[in-house]
Amino acid sequence: MLSLHLDLGERSYSIHIGAELLQRADLLLPHIHGQQVLIVTNTTIAPLYLNTVRTALQQAKPELKIEECILPDGEAYKDLRHLELIWDRLLEAGFNRRATLIALGGGVIGDMTGFAAACYQRGVNFIQLPTTLLSQVDSSVGGKTGVNHPLGKNMLGAFWQPKLVLADTLTLQTLPPRELAAGMAEVIKYGLLGDLDFLEWLEVQLPKLMQGDQRLLAEAIVRSCRCKAQIVAQDEREGGVRALLNLGHTFGHAIETEMGYGEWLHGEAVGCGMALAADLSQRLGWISSADLERTKALLQAAQLPILPPPSMTVDAFLRAMAVDKKNIDGELRLVLLRRLGQAELVTLTAHDHLHACLASALEKSQALSKAHSL
Repeated sequence: MLSLHLDLGERSYSIHIGAELLQRADLLLPHIHGQQVLIVTNTTIAPLYLNTVRTALQQAKPELKIEECILPDGEAYKDLRHLELIWDRLLEAGFNRRATLIALGGGVIGDMTGFAAACYQRGVNFIQLPTTLLSQVDSSVGGKTGVNHPLGKNMLGAFWQPKLVLADTLTLQTLPPRELAAGMAEVIKYGLLGDLDFLEWLEVQLPKLMQGDQRLLAEAIVRSCRCKAQIVAQDEREGGVRALLNLGHTFGHAIETEMGYGEWLHGEAVGCGMALAADLSQRLGWISSADLERTKALLQAAQLPILPPPSMTVDAFLRAMAVDKKNIDGELRLVLLRRLGQAELVTLTAHDHLHACLASALEKSQALSKAHSL
């Protein structure tokens, strides 16, 4: 087991990464202060891992009252209506302020459970047990919680830190290839935005990572979490440097919003978003054409899309991008690449290059779609 510490004063917590951690009740129990536990998971994860966690806790501490809330699986259900199901379960079970929520699943479950914990009786403890690569390297760390709104991705939520993160790498063995690729987008993001050595390591090791090499995946998770922990420790509520973690996300969220949540996986949309961010960075003269091709090659090696959906338009992109949490007073702000391994938050005063970037990508996507249909 490898461990990291996220230093946030009284809200600090540990991140443990390794195999068979879902069975480690000894790691969980110090963070369960009352007798009431609600495990929130989904219909895909419950048959695989719910009994493992429940049994470990019951055997270690029989007096615990353990309830469960099983939600439908997918980004399409990350909304207020399904969030209320968690609160319904808490209230039906008579849970109080000393209750602990455990998020067992991917990013959707983690975000929804954290938001439910932040709001229930004005805040109760929660623990993250991420089971996807994307959630292990990104969404489980940092305390961003929330749900989607039809007009914008993650527009409703709260900053609410978990008490503990346990990333069991064995859960990745049951991850479908598409989900593994989606998680790799967030891994690549850390190399692009602030760690050139990590980026170069990924270029060498990506084939083995995509084949599920456990040792290399554990190293990628640790390096990703270390990068995020360092940034969040500096800027917990995204007032400055933490915005860099949104590299590719403004474009990606626009795709998710316009296409319908769940049509593209979050990591797929972010992967395409990073390709677009790199293209715009090249048009601004910040990175070279060779750097752009290098970025796209790495994303494609991770089986991620680098072109947006052919059904989208420039206007659709701009409309969705205008509804972004980084924007201030109507000004569009994007995270772009000053160079490979160094990202920067930029306020766009003129949109000419952005229009050209989007129009070119959409033209290529539409041409490719037409060729495939012939």
